[in-house]
Amino acid sequence: MTWVTRPTGLLRGRRRQRVAFQATALLTVLGLAPVTWVYIAGTGRMRGVADVPPAPVALVLGAGVWGDQPSRLLARRLDVSLALYRAGKVKVLLVSGDHGRAGYNEPDVMRRYLVERGVPEGQVVADYAGFSTWDSCVRAKRIFGVDKAIVVSQRFHLRRALALCDAAGVDAYGVGDDSMHGELVGPTLFGGAREILAAYKAAGEAVLRPDPVLGPREAGVEEALAAAR
Repeated sequence: MTWVTRPTGLLRGRRRQRVAFQATALLTVLGLAPVTWVYIAGTGRMRGVADVPPAPVALVLGAGVWGDQPSRLLARRLDVSLALYRAGKVKVLLVSGDHGRAGYNEPDVMRRYLVERGVPEGQVVADYAGFSTWDSCVRAKRIFGVDKAIVVSQRFHLRRALALCDAAGVDAYGVGDDSMHGELVGPTLFGGAREILAAYKAAGEAVLRPDPVLGPREAGVEEALAAAR
């Protein structure tokens, strides 16, 4: 019988290739984990106005204002929240946005837009420290006492918002605006691409749970719900 001995260098080379392949596969899985988590979190929880389960509160996320007017992205979100309110899906609209500097006030612009279109002023509650999606979700839970909500945003942003609300302890479904798809390629295309990178930040927030700007508990949502009964 003749024995064939493989060269030691060949064995070492194949071993290095195998280790490199395994390391690459592991890094790929870890690298895609945040995006996968965000995707799974939204699966089955993204609905339309007609079929979303009712909830006491709609959490409407801010998206920029121009002076005293909402940006087009924000106006579309507000229109979705109006449709939810008119359909009886929610009783209170919690508008959460940025008021971190003088002369810039997303929540007041959002509130005025809704009130001018027929929502009673007492049913719109403003959160002035919703500086990010994570901040809005955490503050909805810890400051305003929201346990269950319908989250309103653009559809490309909705999965991440649902993932973060879940991490913050808010049982949420989401209704996303998709009316600008194909109409404004810039914002929608940029927003969709941004979400891939934002998933990594969201995963870090869900794991590390950084505290947003907090402050005392606010009773605005509870009072609005009591008045709506």
